[in-house]
Amino acid sequence: MMAWLSVALLAVPLLGALLLLFAPHRLRPLLHTYGLSLSGLTLALAVLMAATFDYSRAARPQFEVDQEWIPGLGLRFHLGVDGISLPLIVLTALLTFLCFVYLCWGAARKGFVRARPRALVFTLLVLEVGMIGTFLALDLLLFFVFFEIVLVPMYFVIGIWGGEGRRAASVKFILYTLLGSVVMLLGLLLVWAQTGTLDIEALSAAHGAGMARSVQILAFVAIGIGLAVKTPMWPLHTWLPDAHTEAPTVGSVLLAGVLLKMGTYGFARIAIPILPEGAMAVAPWLGAFAVVGIIYGALACLAQRDLKRMIAYSSVGHMGFVLLGFATLTPVGINGALFANVAHGLITGLLFFLAGAIKDRYHTADIPSLGGGMLTTLPRLGSVLTFAAIASLGLPGLAGFWGEMLALFGAFQPANGLPRGLFLTYMAIGGLGAVLTAAYFLVMLSRVTHGRPGTSNAFLGEQESATLDERAVVPLGAPASRSATATLEPYSEPLAPGTPSDRIEPSGGDHVRLGDAGPVQGRTSSHHPDPSSGDAAIPHDPGRGGAPRPATDDIRSYELLAWTPLVALILLFGLWPGLLLSLTTPAVQTLLGAVS
Repeated sequence: MMAWLSVALLAVPLLGALLLLFAPHRLRPLLHTYGLSLSGLTLALAVLMAATFDYSRAARPQFEVDQEWIPGLGLRFHLGVDGISLPLIVLTALLTFLCFVYLCWGAARKGFVRARPRALVFTLLVLEVGMIGTFLALDLLLFFVFFEIVLVPMYFVIGIWGGEGRRAASVKFILYTLLGSVVMLLGLLLVWAQTGTLDIEALSAAHGAGMARSVQILAFVAIGIGLAVKTPMWPLHTWLPDAHTEAPTVGSVLLAGVLLKMGTYGFARIAIPILPEGAMAVAPWLGAFAVVGIIYGALACLAQRDLKRMIAYSSVGHMGFVLLGFATLTPVGINGALFANVAHGLITGLLFFLAGAIKDRYHTADIPSLGGGMLTTLPRLGSVLTFAAIASLGLPGLAGFWGEMLALFGAFQPANGLPRGLFLTYMAIGGLGAVLTAAYFLVMLSRVTHGRPGTSNAFLGEQESATLDERAVVPLGAPASRSATATLEPYSEPLAPGTPSDRIEPSGGDHVRLGDAGPVQGRTSSHHPDPSSGDAAIPHDPGRGGAPRPATDDIRSYELLAWTPLVALILLFGLWPGLLLSLTTPAVQTLLGAVS
């Protein structure tokens, strides 16, 4: 009866993107609210779907649409939602909406307006179509189409609106994921050749019937490689740190919060239920790669100086726990993996929002250059960063705890037929990884939020650590001691050669801002910037010899609006994990029918 909801979730962002192509001039004055309105409508539809979902039948697809797509090949346009996909659909709609909230106010809005706004809204809407479609698809080829759709818009998000190394990062992202997808397509075609159908529902019910064990193993490895690249699993993860580091804030949030989940979702939706004998044979190897990723990700985080890069490597470790849960092939382990999927999307999405806010204020993400003392200078921002970090390290009572705990508990008693001694070793190594996770987050907090406020090297003009938009600029004819720090607003275009000199406004002090609307603050200036505009200038600390400090505006209104839902859900799922586990458990028991 409510099947139209599945189609509407795809139609709203898709039609919105097409309108931007056919009526660009009429919509240009509305761009600030256009994407926000469409993503808000999509979120409302997702919430309606969650409200009308029959939780007593969570194991079976609901809101189904099953129509002929390509009759000659027997392909069908088959959509549906069950207890595994519903949380991810709502998470996708929520994070996309919060990204548009972030883009519509403050400093982000200034950069958003100047940096090809129509293209950015179009790209994010197409990205949302691909992400939601992946979780709705119940046909293997349709799943693959949506799985690939997201690659192109994310490539442009990184390549156009990213940082200094955006082009190399975007090319690396597209090459890795496309090559992985080619291997996955071969596995899907092998399943089709052996069974004669691509319908995920029928294949899951058959539990591998009609496919020999060797064929299942080969297909599982091929499909698993494609999913592992997107997850990402060690050693196929190397595209991730660069992509996260160079992506704009909204790109990092969607990449970590949703795109990584598409890979892990594929294991639960396709690889394990359709190829149970292949899953049983490959599970010990999957667990081995998972625990190596947990330890590797934690050690890499301890070595990082860049905050965004540290959060990126933390995703490698957290996704290792998800893969370990899948490798156990038990209801406990897979429930833990699915719970960790959602928790990671909420927590890491919040962490990347915070990393963007910190870089906006300090104009650097280099941890030593931040100087510490954030709880003194920006107490609210420092408090939310502390909350997100301890949630990510797995503090009991917050969402990050339950998924990792259940994954480790699943490794304690893996499925019958799996070597228990080996999985006990995996459990011990995973426990060590959890300790190292706590270590690197606590080290980061001690360097960023605690201690006395220090001096940011980016403001002192140290060319060694400054990036292109953070380097000190000395006005022509000025004494060397009167250097100026040039900073560009987020996503702003660099000054072209020959830019008139009146675009640079010396303040009589030490610092100037470049841009068409940036206020100037110096020792003699009386200007008081609007905190909500994102243009707050950098005051001086007379007690530290005039050393610059970050802007004193703490959490801004648009940031509060974007972060509050994530904080609330992290608390909700941490204190009431049964809310999510009761939804996934029936579906997990169904998909494990043949394995158990």
